[in-house]
Amino acid sequence: MTEPTTPAIERTLILVKPDGVRRGLTGEILRRVEAKGYTLAAVDLQHATPDQLATHYAEHEGKPFYAPLVEFMLSGPTLAVIAEGQGVIAGFRSLAGATDPTVAAPGTIRGDMARDWGLKVQQNLVHGSDSPESAEREIAIWFPGR
Repeated sequence: MTEPTTPAIERTLILVKPDGVRRGLTGEILRRVEAKGYTLAAVDLQHATPDQLATHYAEHEGKPFYAPLVEFMLSGPTLAVIAEGQGVIAGFRSLAGATDPTVAAPGTIRGDMARDWGLKVQQNLVHGSDSPESAEREIAIWFPGR
């Protein structure tokens, strides 16, 4: 009989976007991450640069929402977080809720706290990496050397 394997500890990048910082929701968002059992390995309030955002959002360049998204992300500070834990990538994305706050389920960060300003992709409070590869790439952008 083989022993069950414990899933590997993952890392993910979480961004509390400028709307979340501006509205004073960083504490509540981090509380929910920690309540889910994830560890905050690094937390840093940053003012994103155009180059940093161009690298982070490179896959969206040329899409209609790209320029407004970058402009929004430059509008104020962003709280960058490295979170760790078993299944943290999928777990945080579930905790965050649907990208469009008008359809995000109650109980999720976006479902409970995001507002619909007609800017569903831009002002939806948080970002979370969507895969281990994205997490590694994004952490290197926001936390060089970590």
